[in-house]
Amino acid sequence: MDYNYGKDDKSALQAKYDAQKIAFAPIMFHAAKALRDLGILKYLLKKRRKGCTIEEVAEALDLSVYGVKVLLEAGISLEMVYAVDHKYFITKTGYFVESDELTRVNMDFTQDVNYRGMESLQDSITKGKPEGLKEFGSWPTVYEALAELPEKVRESWFAFDHYYSDYAFPEVLPFIFESKPKKILDVGGNTGKFSIFCAKNNPDVKMTILDLPGQVNDANKNIEKENLSDRINTHALNLLDNSIPFPKGHDAVWMSQFLDCFSQEQILGLLNRSNEAIDENGRVFILETYWDLQQFPASTYSLHATSLYFTAIANGNSQMYHSEDMRKLVEKAGLLIEKEIENIGVSHTLFVCKKA
Repeated sequence: MDYNYGKDDKSALQAKYDAQKIAFAPIMFHAAKALRDLGILKYLLKKRRKGCTIEEVAEALDLSVYGVKVLLEAGISLEMVYAVDHKYFITKTGYFVESDELTRVNMDFTQDVNYRGMESLQDSITKGKPEGLKEFGSWPTVYEALAELPEKVRESWFAFDHYYSDYAFPEVLPFIFESKPKKILDVGGNTGKFSIFCAKNNPDVKMTILDLPGQVNDANKNIEKENLSDRINTHALNLLDNSIPFPKGHDAVWMSQFLDCFSQEQILGLLNRSNEAIDENGRVFILETYWDLQQFPASTYSLHATSLYFTAIANGNSQMYHSEDMRKLVEKAGLLIEKEIENIGVSHTLFVCKKA
């Protein structure tokens, strides 16, 4: 298939300007976050019709005039604010940084989970390991670390993970329940959110969550809170040990935002075991975000950045994949993509697979 992306049609002047944006990006990221977290954007939004002077903002928020001045001037270059006759106004970009949940989730994920560890990106590339994870402790991957990470880091990690999946779950249920499955294996079920959602929406289905021990412990707590222990089981195992088969006899295997957490070789092993776990007429459902299937440039940009989180923090060997990478792996695992549904939730694609 064709592989043609990007272009080089900027003037030299514009290209050099963009290069300076890259050079100062870490500094300006913190300026944007300070404008948000110190309440400056919120105050400008409140006073958006008349605007505010630097002194008015400083007095209202009990900040120094100097501090407000340097942040608002940086905000001009960030195109988050603009000034008219010494009064500052919030721009549309500033509005999204302040009020858009997607932007907030992404910024918090960048700051709390990635920022310090991303300094080790080059080492992660050369060593093939998530060297940035050492900022938090000694674990081979972030998945073993999740249960023990600092609470603020956990909150931002799960907020990022759940934001994207939560929008997709209601849209995928009709496709999953179309064949009336009774037993579904939720591989990489994490905190149990999807299994709980399924059980609440279909009284006839029984779920089994497959994940690492730490995640299974979190899932069990959530399942008990919802009084669903009679319909949702959990099974802890090392997902990367191909010698351990998945529990068999299921009508469906579900994997959501899961396979992107692994290398292509590891994905093939997971797909092979998923194929073995379903009955002859069973289905394997794969919900992922592929950077080549996005409607908007912002989505593609975000996914390319997220790939580097996998490199430096999560595991050192996975990424947000091109859809063709996944299609090839599905075929190698003896599965056939029966349906391909794009534009689910924020940016997802659902592969409905059966035995080839």
